[in-house]
Amino acid sequence: MPDPAKPLKDFKPKKEFFVGIDSDGCAFDTMGIKQRECFCPWMIAYFGLQPVAQAARECKEFGDLFSTTRGANRHKTTKRILTELLPSHPMTKVRGFRVPQFPHYFAWVDDPKSLLSNDGLKQAIAETSNPDAKRELELALAWSERVNWAIGEMVKGMPPFPYVRESLEKISALADVIVVSATPWEALQREWEEHDLAKYAEVIAGQEMGKKAEHLEYATKGKYEKQHTLMVGDAPGDMKAAKANNALFYPINPGNEVESWKRFHDEAFDKFIKGKYAGSYEEKLIAEFDECLPETPPWQR
Repeated sequence: MPDPAKPLKDFKPKKEFFVGIDSDGCAFDTMGIKQRECFCPWMIAYFGLQPVAQAARECKEFGDLFSTTRGANRHKTTKRILTELLPSHPMTKVRGFRVPQFPHYFAWVDDPKSLLSNDGLKQAIAETSNPDAKRELELALAWSERVNWAIGEMVKGMPPFPYVRESLEKISALADVIVVSATPWEALQREWEEHDLAKYAEVIAGQEMGKKAEHLEYATKGKYEKQHTLMVGDAPGDMKAAKANNALFYPINPGNEVESWKRFHDEAFDKFIKGKYAGSYEEKLIAEFDECLPETPPWQR
């Protein structure tokens, strides 16, 4: 069976520097519409949250867009919403609403051996003989498949954030560019080609090529000098992947994406190329980023 990560493993540097860029919510303004218009309505419908729909929307907004779990796997965040965020929401409490619980689904989410995808759900459904577990996993799969359908119907013609194109033009003259994403490759390829950005990337790496940390490892390990690799991302997982590979990290701050890209274009990339990025400058940017993504929701503060 061919290795899907082969393009990354075989990649040979053409430039002295490397920049990895996340796609959803980072280069493209697609994260908000996906979470608000595709994930959230069907989460309310499938998991029986209609009586507290407004609270569920607020929990979804916080959990997936403006907290430490931004960019996390859809199943992990759904479990967080159903077990932690929504039960603690004032609307849930005042209405006496009992948030439905799905212990077999949650156990699958928490199992480190689980492949947290539609294929992983299908495998778990095929392997269980417990009717309750089968019912919960089938519900989760139906929801996840409906979300993918909704994304295909809804998320079209979404342009990159302002200053992304200008930044890519600037980067590609001096550094190798690779798209580092957990989105399926087909969707990435379509999006980057639709807006004539694919030409700037040496490789477009989606979920089929592994996790983001693996993308960076395959593409950069032993290929660039220290502090010559940089990851641009909008979620804590992007920063974690960068640090796992001793790469520098440039944050695109949620809610201030345009300003973040403008700063990257006007200032940060130049500092990176000149060797002045690491240290106090990067630390200041990461502190700002952390402030954008708190752990505790506003109704618990």
